[in-house]
Amino acid sequence: MLSIKVLGPGCANCRKLEEIAREAVAATGVQADVVKVTDMDQILAYDVLKTPGLVINDKLVSSGRIPTASTIAEWIRAAA
Repeated sequence: MLSIKVLGPGCANCRKLEEIAREAVAATGVQADVVKVTDMDQILAYDVLKTPGLVINDKLVSSGRIPTASTIAEWIRAAA
């Protein structure tokens, strides 16, 4: 099972990224656990300078932007 983390304090962009990540997981059919991380110490541990951040299997794949669902789906397939 993949581990997907959405990093951010809970702003609108962070919530949108979480929604898109869940859509991408559903579209790929890959089993994944999507977790929202709001603790700043945990976020900074991934060297995120701008939120929202997206981590797949403990690898930071995006920060400071909201990728499309199809882009996230490609990352999920590559990580699976």
